[in-house]
Amino acid sequence: MSRNQIPTATSSSSVADILERVLDKGVVIAGDIRVKLVNIELLTIQIRLVICSIDKAKEIGMDWWNTAIEKSDQASVEEASQDAALLASRLETVELRLRDFEAALTSGD
Repeated sequence: MSRNQIPTATSSSSVADILERVLDKGVVIAGDIRVKLVNIELLTIQIRLVICSIDKAKEIGMDWWNTAIEKSDQASVEEASQDAALLASRLETVELRLRDFEAALTSGD
């Protein structure tokens, strides 16, 4: 090998090969950040990052994208139900006030 030649590895992997391997096997990166002042913990941030294919995620029991959609749909239904109950309550209040107003008008005659 000459002095000007750059040494290379005997086996090379392309980015596609590495990405395929990572998605097939999966990678987990975990870390915690803690901020303390005089032994008093002020802030804790827990970071969990999982990189894998959807098939691998389902295989290991991760399917938050399905449950998140169901939860958001259910939350929308519950929110609509609460809004309807609030509107019904306000309508009832308005009707009672209207009856009181009408009664006051008729008794004043």
